[in-house]
Parts: sequence; structure tokens; C-alpha cells
Amino acid sequence: MDFANLSSEPTFGPRPSAPPESNVGTRRSINIVAPGSDIEVIGPDGSVSTVSGTSFAAPHVAAAVALVQEWGDRQFRSGRSDWSLDSREPMVTKVVLLNSADKLEDAGDGLRLGMSRTLYDEANRTWIDSDAYRDRAIPLHADLGTGHLNAYRAVLQLDAGQWVPDEAAVPVIGWSYSAVEGPVPTATSEHLHSHFQDYVFERPLQGGSYFSATLAWERLVTLNDSNRNQQYDIGESFADQGLNNLDLYLMRAEDTDIANSVWSSVSAEDSIEHLFTQIPTTGNYKLRVVYQQAVHDATSQPYALAWWAMGAH
Repeated sequence: MDFANLSSEPTFGPRPSAPPESNVGTRRSINIVAPGSDIEVIGPDGSVSTVSGTSFAAPHVAAAVALVQEWGDRQFRSGRSDWSLDSREPMVTKVVLLNSADKLEDAGDGLRLGMSRTLYDEANRTWIDSDAYRDRAIPLHADLGTGHLNAYRAVLQLDAGQWVPDEAAVPVIGWSYSAVEGPVPTATSEHLHSHFQDYVFERPLQGGSYFSATLAWERLVTLNDSNRNQQYDIGESFADQGLNNLDLYLMRAEDTDIANSVWSSVSAEDSIEHLFTQIPTTGNYKLRVVYQQAVHDATSQPYALAWWAMGAH
């Protein structure tokens, strides 16, 4: 991985160009890595040149999105019982691509979830050498995001089917599009209580294996519709209504207190939570989505969730 048009984080010396864009606050700029370095392209005159940049990585991601969408539509038309048009939701596509990304090459035993490559950053370090692996408040690697795009694994992630929380146990690979009820801020209290949704795994998870889960939801942005025609017109603006705060916890199935979680992703600023950790011992586990804090007036927050684990032998 190299720094072709990467971002402003971490600090680096870019090639002569305009200053790179950067997110506000502590949010990381990179979600996923895609091929964009030393790409051979053909010019209008037929000449071949080698170029690098996000302009060449972006089409790989767009193609993967199209592949995932086509696969989802095919499953819907086939009448699968574990499927709905929720597979078309942008949040679902996002978590499917991010959660299936490669971090560490699997040795053939499945403990690294069948990943096909190990990804190194500019300092020749892997994802598990990063602050994102050690710090629950940091969901994304500064320059690797969740890892390297893997379109084949993304299709496997989506094909595992749609599952709902609390109603029944879920398989070790799957995704969900749901909503969690939560607190509504008032003049006297910003945080009344926390509501949650649980996903209990139907079989024990293998101790020593890696576990990956990604949660995504959307910021509320409204149109300042000055002429009230319910559409955007030149000169009108948009207003950020804030981002409600959701957190993601991996817990033992029998535990009820999130303070006893095995691991978690609890960023206060991101609209993504991502956890990647090793299962400490073979046993029964669950994922918990917690509506931690309401920033704008929303009694429920829609979200998408994808997970990938290894069942016990």
C-alpha cells in the first residue's frame, strides 16, 4: 500500500499537488483499500502509461458494489426465505464490503476467516499492529481502513443471508438491516438510557480464531428548503442535524453487562463501528448493538450490521 492521494493522516510528504482532504475531528479518512498504485492505462493516442491514485482505486470499489447489488437482486428473485430488498440498502452494501476486506492471510485453517492476503501499511506494519486493533475508540486503521477490498469475500458475506436480532440465533456469517430504539434528548438530559439489539450465535465460536464485525448508520442531513417545494434548488443549503451514537460489543452469550464485553468498538464520532479481535476461548458469544446517545430527535436509529466468525470444530 502506498500513499498515492491517500489523505492528510497520518502526516506525510505528498507529491507536489493540492493539499489532501481531511475529515473534521478524529474520524479517519480511509474506509477501505483498493488497487490504485502503478496501474497501466491506455491514453487517447494508444500510448500506455503507469499511474497511481484514488481515481483508479474508485472504479474497483464501484465494480464491487455493482457485483454485490446484482448478487443480492438475484437472490431476491430466487425467492430465498432469508432475503429481502434490504440487500439494496447503501448501509448494507457498505458493511458487506468493509467487513469482508482482507487484513491477514489465512494459513488454510480458517482461523483468519479465509482472508487471501496480508496488507501492510507504509511502515510495513499490519492491521493488528495499529492503534485500531488496540483501542476500542478507534474503529479504522489510519491508512488501511478495515483492509483490502475482496469482491469474492464480499459476495460470500452477502450470500450468508439476512438475519434479525433477538428472534432466533444467527449463523457465524451474516448481515442484518434493522433499527434500535433509543433515548431522545431533552432540555435536561442528553442521555436517558441505552437500548440495544442482541445477535446470539447459534454455535460456539472457535478459540484463537479471529472475529470481524462492522456496524454502519447514517448522519441526518436536512434541506433548508426556502421555497418549500421539497426539492433542492440552486442557492439552498443543507443542515447537519448530527450523528446519533451507536456502539458495538462482542460478549459472552451469558453476560448482560457491556462492561464485561470481550471487545468493543465505541467511537464517539464515527458513523462506523468495526471490531476485529481474537476469540479468547471456545464458547458461546453474541453481538450487541447499543444506542448509546441520541443527538437529534430520533426514537429509533436504522443501521446495518455484518459479521464473520469461525464456528468451533
